[in-house]
Amino acid sequence: MTTTTDLSMTPYQVAEETFVVPWILEAPPVGLFPMNSLVIRGAEPVIVDTGSPANREQWLNNVWNLVDPMDVRWIFLSHDDRDHAGNLLPVLAACPNATLLTNWFSIGRMAEEWMTPLDRCRFLNDGERLDIGDRTLSAIRPPLFDNPTTRGVFDSHTGLYWSVDTFATPIPRPVQDASELSDEEFNEGQRLGAGVLAPWHVWLDEKKFNAYVDEVRSLPIQVIAACHAPAITGPRIERAFEALHDVPGMEPWQPFVHQDLEQWLAMMAQG
Repeated sequence: MTTTTDLSMTPYQVAEETFVVPWILEAPPVGLFPMNSLVIRGAEPVIVDTGSPANREQWLNNVWNLVDPMDVRWIFLSHDDRDHAGNLLPVLAACPNATLLTNWFSIGRMAEEWMTPLDRCRFLNDGERLDIGDRTLSAIRPPLFDNPTTRGVFDSHTGLYWSVDTFATPIPRPVQDASELSDEEFNEGQRLGAGVLAPWHVWLDEKKFNAYVDEVRSLPIQVIAACHAPAITGPRIERAFEALHDVPGMEPWQPFVHQDLEQWLAMMAQG
């Protein structure tokens, strides 16, 4: 008798006491698309982003299997998009001892749907740091983003950088580490992810953008975890930053058109 692991939903460790909580969606015709969050255990446990409401029950079960909600001290919200803030209210309710690390604009944007309890918030803006006992969390904006409130987070204890939507990539099969992808799969995925995420790349000042890429790269990063990518480790870290240098000169991504949709619907109708 053999057992298999559902890589699309099973949390996996990426650093000491640090776990990705994944959800992998089908994204035809480009493959699969990761939707990740992060749990950092330690002296003061942290939940980094709160997943999507579409898989709320499974996401909450996965997180509470990693950390007791009563022990959670911090919830770092990178930005207010639904795949990052989708389970924020249930997490706040389950974690009465937790403080939400967010910013002013995120709270305002979320007010369209709910009122975030201000007495449970602490602003942590780009460039600011927070000592949480056995580590320091630094809010550092990633080079690419699709929401103006975005901040990544660097963990001084493990050298992990949560790059949020930067390094987003479709994947051909469920994987936990980018080293499991071929060079072609990794490079093409980085190009597609950057083009879809940041169509404004065509207006970038190459010199300024690449200087900021190098600034982030200068961090003592040991592993990159991202919302929409498998973990990036080893030589792939350098390759990922090299791929960012190519972004200003990339051709715009060409979105699918209505004829594509009609073709997909016809194929679905045929079974």
